Amino acid sequence: MTDAAAASIPALLPAGTPGIPVALVSQAAWPACEAGLDAPQKAFAAATGFAPKPGRLALLPAADGALSRVLFGLGDTDAAGHDRLLAGMLPGLLPPGIYALEADAPDQAEAPAEAALAWLLGSYRFARYRPAGPERPRLVAPAGIDAAEVGRIAAAVALGRDLVNTPANDLGPAEIEAAARALAGRHGAAVAVTAGVELARAFPLVHAVGAASTRAPRLIDLTWGPTDAPRVTLVGKGVAFDTGGLDIKPSAGMLLMKKDMGGAAAALAAADMAMGAGLALRLRLLIPAVENAISGDAFRPGDVIRSRAGLSVEIGNTDAEGRLILADALALADTEEPDLLIDFATLTGAARVALGPDLPAFFTEDEALAGAIAAAGHAAIDPVWRMPLHAPYASLLASKVADLNNVSGGPFAGAITAALFLRRFAPKTKRHVHFDLYGWNPSAKPGRPEGGEVQAARLVYALLKDRYPPG
Repeated sequence: MTDAAAASIPALLPAGTPGIPVALVSQAAWPACEAGLDAPQKAFAAATGFAPKPGRLALLPAADGALSRVLFGLGDTDAAGHDRLLAGMLPGLLPPGIYALEADAPDQAEAPAEAALAWLLGSYRFARYRPAGPERPRLVAPAGIDAAEVGRIAAAVALGRDLVNTPANDLGPAEIEAAARALAGRHGAAVAVTAGVELARAFPLVHAVGAASTRAPRLIDLTWGPTDAPRVTLVGKGVAFDTGGLDIKPSAGMLLMKKDMGGAAAALAAADMAMGAGLALRLRLLIPAVENAISGDAFRPGDVIRSRAGLSVEIGNTDAEGRLILADALALADTEEPDLLIDFATLTGAARVALGPDLPAFFTEDEALAGAIAAAGHAAIDPVWRMPLHAPYASLLASKVADLNNVSGGPFAGAITAALFLRRFAPKTKRHVHFDLYGWNPSAKPGRPEGGEVQAARLVYALLKDRYPPG
């Protein structure tokens, strides 16, 4: 675990460490659990009105008044709306101390590894600018789980959340590069960065979007793993802050724009998990990192820019900058025709209107891959929803002066036309997935504190682990 992640999420304590037992109790298991309580515990639970409803807590005292056991309600674990990260509430409910999930708990609906991960994800605090608050409760690693794996996943999520939560005055393109270099250093990966005059020549769309900022744009290229292994490329949108450019956003629209690099954070987190697990793949991570600012050097509505792929793009709206920088990165990725190409981006409001903040949209033409993504999302408790790459809508991106426009100019199918725009820049890669995500928890949920989130990262790691398991 990195120093930053260690500060954000306390690590699991070694299995076997003494701790106060915690029983995760469903409605179905409550009668057996209640029967196993001693008489004072049973009386105390009854007196406090404990029932195994979702999130209900009972702190059972010992004879000397010390905390002896915890009961935590899961509700109906067979219900469609059951939250498998419900145990992520516990770090915010329990007093400081050391806790251990009961090994002989009568209810096994909440898998120990899932509960441990939920606990760690719920322990996250962003404390860069003020104290983290009271000491957090600690969890003993449940016996039999891969504690190192759970810890790696939680630490990668913490890394991504920290990046999204950091305001733009402290996180620009250079700091995104620094995060990639730190990650590469931990895993023995290589990093190459293209900036300045060379960026303008090789990645003209990235250069154009970032040209107005005093903080120089760049293309970050991380590689890891044996060159003869299957190639997987992750691309993350790294817009450190988005004013909208000359098509400036209203003030309310800028309030959360520090999170517009949420795609880069998700890609970094997924890469951290994959490299940490030693998956059998050749990983490439591409992050076009920019700030979409306003100055005399800003690109303008009506400009025509020739992309790295050779396609000319008319700028219909400077606030649709994310797809522009991704286009150049995807064109580079496509030259290798990787076995799998995945891009992450906080791209469209249309996807949020359709699916809300908790459910990222994904697009792919590969039916088998779409099924595998849905299965991985369920397994990783990292849900997504497939939306169509409806080819006829590509005509909405037509331009009278260029090969295509960066926006449709109309109110319809915004997420689909954005995905179709991106698809134009990776024509040779057959297995391409585009995630349109929000990158933020508007309100706290179990295991998901309010603030930055690295949506789809755990899903992608589960997918990659299944397809390219460590040798």
